Amino acid sequence: MDGEPAVLAAARERLGSALFRRVAGPEGPVNRARIHDTPGPRWFGPERPIRVVHGDASMFVGGVRALLLQSLHPLAMAAVAAHSGYRGDPWGRLQRTSTFLAVTTYGTADDARRAVDHVRGIHERIRGTTAEGVPYHAADPHLLKWVHLAETDSFLCAHERYGASPLDAAGYDAYVADTARVATALGVVGPPLTRRELADQLDACRPELRATPEARAAARFLLFQPPLPLPARPFYGVLAAAAVATLPPWARALLGLPRLPLAEDLAVRPAGQALIRTIRWAMPPPPAAGRDRTGERPAAGASGTGPPAPAE
Repeated sequence: MDGEPAVLAAARERLGSALFRRVAGPEGPVNRARIHDTPGPRWFGPERPIRVVHGDASMFVGGVRALLLQSLHPLAMAAVAAHSGYRGDPWGRLQRTSTFLAVTTYGTADDARRAVDHVRGIHERIRGTTAEGVPYHAADPHLLKWVHLAETDSFLCAHERYGASPLDAAGYDAYVADTARVATALGVVGPPLTRRELADQLDACRPELRATPEARAAARFLLFQPPLPLPARPFYGVLAAAAVATLPPWARALLGLPRLPLAEDLAVRPAGQALIRTIRWAMPPPPAAGRDRTGERPAAGASGTGPPAPAE
């Protein structure tokens, strides 16, 4: 950044590179160039709210929240526990799903369609039964809808609380409508188009939700056993606490995560804001050469920085 001391600039570069490698993987630079430099029409123009939300560092909070919320559907969690490899290869999974988000949000329409077709092919192969003998299939439109609802609500809530420039009510309605385009392509039937519809459809799912042993194990892994070196764990702890603090009370109750209003208001929220500002500082927009061919420079993190949903 202009006028930044050399020592500070070097520290920012090291931190930004380390974060980018974690979320984008070894192919991250190549994927970023392909996503933003390939000419052609996009599903979403540079003015669309989905680009604002998915390009913000608040996605780190939203991703953890989405995983916790999604785990509460027994069929979705059974599929994740049996097929996702989230324990054995959590970073690889994060990198694949963050790339999916980046391609569908910023990439060409052809690349977005190919990414969706690839995920749909994976969903078709994922089927089984829960411990209670209930069958599940990852391509079930109802199950896909739950995953979409939890993801959209999580990214929206995290952006509203921690985003650099929160949207107004109309902007968040438009964000929900944007995500519906991707959801429909993935096989979701009747996704919400406004925030009110999103809330109503989430409420309609609540009778199906419960904290299975698999869900509680996933929550323990996400919150208390992250695959990170010890020096990084306090920072991740802030991220995890910020994600938990944005969960609805009923979800926290199911997962046995108590609300501590004073601690959350006086400590968790300010710490979360400071951490997200630091991530945003460390991961600035790509250089001008990295513009996508819609003509607008992408927002910070546009190459895929948020840990998204487990079913993608």
